[in-house]
Amino acid sequence: MDVRNMPAPMKRVVHLGSRSYGRLTAPGRMTPSFLICGGQRCGTTSLYRALAGHPIVLKAVLHKGVHYFDTSYGRGMGWYRAHFPLTRSADKIADRYGVQAQTFESSPYYMYHPQAAARIARDLPYAKLLVLVRDPVERAYSQHHHEVARGFETERDFGAALALEPARLHKQEEKLAEDPEYYSFSHQHHAYRARGEYARYLSVMAQHVGRERIHVVESERFFAEPEPVYDEVCEFLGLPSYLERPAFERHNARPRQADMDPALRRELTDYYQPHDEALARWLGRMPIWRRAA
Repeated sequence: MDVRNMPAPMKRVVHLGSRSYGRLTAPGRMTPSFLICGGQRCGTTSLYRALAGHPIVLKAVLHKGVHYFDTSYGRGMGWYRAHFPLTRSADKIADRYGVQAQTFESSPYYMYHPQAAARIARDLPYAKLLVLVRDPVERAYSQHHHEVARGFETERDFGAALALEPARLHKQEEKLAEDPEYYSFSHQHHAYRARGEYARYLSVMAQHVGRERIHVVESERFFAEPEPVYDEVCEFLGLPSYLERPAFERHNARPRQADMDPALRRELTDYYQPHDEALARWLGRMPIWRRAA
């Protein structure tokens, strides 16, 4: 039976047993050669599924997102390695294709947690990072809808949630940066406006891992023309793109919510103008959503 289709209690037992076995065998397990680090609600699940379908790639054993470098770092590297395939699985891939296998995971909060980039640089010194970006106005609206649907947001009005954001996030980044054991629910789930300031987070990541190890993908382009975007990602990761391609599908999308208030949309569009211009320096051109406006 597929674990995803199991009843929740049985699934928890399976995951617990797998983690316990994984910890015992951690020294013989792979570590990721790349990570999908964000952004949230930007198509990370769809890119994860596409890359997981590559014949040279072995995905994380239990979850697409391990959340080690943001909320679970205190569990230790042995716990983290327990989530990945055994090296003997990688050896089989190498024997079959003549190319070294790679493994990865996708935790979109890595992009935003103040300590994640430094932790990644320290523990995975050669890993490459994939970042997806999306029209930040649509991204913020989608995140709010997503958090409400999951029960993580009690304020159902998007404009009201945006108004609450400054108070909810007051000094949360500073506390997360200072205390490795501190956790902020609001920082993870209620940062709607802040999450679209992509260039700010990319700059922090580059300071720790180096800009050459970061590849930025516009999700609008990925969904519109997945084949060339996939080929570019494979080239960045050193994966042969000539092998069979996966099926490109859109995952984790929610039904379209009601249209945003036009005045609020204009306010957010103006707010993100300087942030989009800063992102253009990463893309080599203005983002798609600005050129389409």
